[in-house]
Amino acid sequence: MPSSHSSLVAAMTVSVAFKEGIQSNLFIVSFCFAMVVMRDAIGVRRSSGLQARTLNMLGRYTAEKLAIEYHPVKEIQGHTPLEVLVGALLGIFMAAAYTFL
Repeated sequence: MPSSHSSLVAAMTVSVAFKEGIQSNLFIVSFCFAMVVMRDAIGVRRSSGLQARTLNMLGRYTAEKLAIEYHPVKEIQGHTPLEVLVGALLGIFMAAAYTFL
């Protein structure tokens, strides 16, 4: 259920924050990278997956009506916002646990 990509980048960002501090350049870079990865998981990949599903439905319908062959496109499943949030929280928890335990 949770996004493993979001979990990874959240853990990386929190680890950098603990090790280098939130004023470091490395933290800023890792934070921006994490935001890009999480935005991609929610928006771009999910959107393209929904478009692919609609295209496949249209292609199958057209293939049936016109008796032609249709090769479906790959439907890439993105993540819902809840899956990304749970993944990020899991990553934050894991990084904090590793640091303090």
